[in-house]
Amino acid sequence: MTQPICVVTGVGPGTGTALTRRFANGGYRVALLARNEQRLAELSKQLPGTHPYPCDVSDPAQVEAVAGAIERDLGAPSVVIHNAVGGAFGSFLDIKPEVLNHNFQVNTMALLYLAQRFAPAMIKAGKGAIMVTGNTSALRGRAAFAGFAPTKAAQRILAEAIARDLAPKGVHVAYLVIDAVIDVPWARERFKDKPNEFFIQPTAIAEEIWHVTHQDRCAWSFNVEVRPYGETW
Repeated sequence: MTQPICVVTGVGPGTGTALTRRFANGGYRVALLARNEQRLAELSKQLPGTHPYPCDVSDPAQVEAVAGAIERDLGAPSVVIHNAVGGAFGSFLDIKPEVLNHNFQVNTMALLYLAQRFAPAMIKAGKGAIMVTGNTSALRGRAAFAGFAPTKAAQRILAEAIARDLAPKGVHVAYLVIDAVIDVPWARERFKDKPNEFFIQPTAIAEEIWHVTHQDRCAWSFNVEVRPYGETW
C-alpha cells in the first residue's frame, strides 16, 4: 500500500467528520478514533479507505493498543490530528475539580500520549505532521471557562514544546486556534438568532488543516488562527 496514513481523534459530527472526508478524498487512508463506536462504523461505511478504531484517548493503555492496531492494519501514520476535546462551562467556584482533571486528560495528556507513540516513526522517516485543534480558550481565561481554558492553554504550550523539538527533525507540528462557533446542530440550537456567517464551517476548518499539513517545509506555520470574517477579535 502506497497511500499515506492519517489518524484523526475526536471524530464527531462536526470537525472530525470533515477532517476524515478531506483527508480520505485527498488520498489518505484514515484511522478514525472516538469513543462512539456506532458513529465510527457508520462513517467508515460511507467513506472508502477509512477505518474505525473506538478509543478513549485520555486512557494511555487504549492509545497504545489502538496505535499498535493501526500500525498492524495500515502502517505508520504520517499525519496525526488531535481533534478530541473535553470541555465544560462554569466559574472556578462552580466546577468540580474532577471535571477540570478529565478535560486535562483529554486535551493535554492525550496529545502527549499520541505524540510519544507516533512521533518516533516520523522522526525515523524524516517527515510527518502533528496537527492540534484548539480555540481561543488556549489564549485567554474567561470567567465561565475555568473548567476548560486551563487545559487548552496547557495543550497549546505542550504542542509548542513538541514543535520546537520535532521541527529540526523534519516533523511539522501546528496549533490551530478556532476563534468561532462551529456549525454543528447543538450550536445552531443554542444560537438560534445568529445568521449563517456567524458560524465557522467544519469543511473550512478541515481545508485549512489540510493546507497547513502540506505546507512546504521552508514555510511552516505553528500558531494558526481562523475565524469568520465578521468575528470581533
